[in-house]
Amino acid sequence: MAEIHLIGQVLDAIDFDEPNLFCKWSIQISKFCKVIEGHSEAVTCTNRNRFEEKLAVFASPIDLHLSCRSVHGWPKIHIEIYSVDGLEKCHPIGFGFAHIPIKPGYQFLEIPTWKVATTNILDSIQDKFHTSGLTVEKSDLIYSGIERYKLRTASAGTVRVELMVILKNLGKFGTEIK
Repeated sequence: MAEIHLIGQVLDAIDFDEPNLFCKWSIQISKFCKVIEGHSEAVTCTNRNRFEEKLAVFASPIDLHLSCRSVHGWPKIHIEIYSVDGLEKCHPIGFGFAHIPIKPGYQFLEIPTWKVATTNILDSIQDKFHTSGLTVEKSDLIYSGIERYKLRTASAGTVRVELMVILKNLGKFGTEIK
């Protein structure tokens, strides 16, 4: 079988206005892939967003070994950013995803995120004071694209990820990497 090794980290989040951020990330794989070793999802520690820099550092490690029978349904990284308010309630403030590059070697990903846009005045006020966040009911909506066109969204910040992608035996299964 072909193998994929992903080694790296979810570095940080930039350009988010909300304080006290944490990130839930996962590597989404198709039925043609299987996890051999490592964790395909994690939650980072909460980091206080520095207002002058609009930067929250996570440094959450990624170390995953996959086996694949096909490049169909190539792995994706799925990101959800949350803010924790003074009452210790979590509010979603950003969703995003990116395909794992099929090119081996060091990869630096900047994943733009979006949030569900407010539709009424009460939601707008709550959003202004960072006391609520609208969320999606099914998380696969974020990276699959099915029916995502029905959502009203607004841009959020960016999450930066660095990865070392190591590929093994893809050539034996008819895939050439140049």
